[in-house]
Amino acid sequence: MTTSLPAEVESHRQPDHEINPQFLTRWSPRSFTDQEVTEDVLLSLFEAARWAPSSSNLQPWRFIIARTPEQRAKFYNFIMPGNREWCEKAPVLTLVISHTKTPKGGDNPSHAFDAGTAWGYLALEANNQGLITHAMGGFDRNQAREALQIPEEYDIHAVIAIGYRGPVSALDEKFQEREIPSSRRELSELLFGGDFGQTL
Repeated sequence: MTTSLPAEVESHRQPDHEINPQFLTRWSPRSFTDQEVTEDVLLSLFEAARWAPSSSNLQPWRFIIARTPEQRAKFYNFIMPGNREWCEKAPVLTLVISHTKTPKGGDNPSHAFDAGTAWGYLALEANNQGLITHAMGGFDRNQAREALQIPEEYDIHAVIAIGYRGPVSALDEKFQEREIPSSRRELSELLFGGDFGQTL
């Protein structure tokens, strides 16, 4: 099902097996415009995340969304300076968290796995809607918890910048050479047959 790809994607990403092109065209640029994301388009991303699978259908993921200047300023306070340099242009920031407990109060060992799946759904739908996303791990989780009043039973995973793609030239020079779709390991490095380390 893989069809022709944009030139910048095709030069860096070639699948060994036929897949939907959405998996190749979704990548993580850093250059954003300040164009507003309308509410209906934005909510479609979280609608996609809503339908992600989860263990026992617990749906542990939650998203804290910052759209106003005041809300985004709260996020800037706990995002590392290197990420702030480019993410401050993004019109939407989102913090991904997940509930670590089951309804009976026990530990949910799958909460992070499930939240990651929801983020993946969100990222693919953003790409379908003509948006870009960039997930960041470079932020202070303790500061985020305090600033956003996040209860202890929620784990904090990533900040996601969401918006429309801007020109590469708008980035600081140190980011410009990195503004390309990343490649991936060979499939043979990721698959084992029967036991760990065994060739498939």
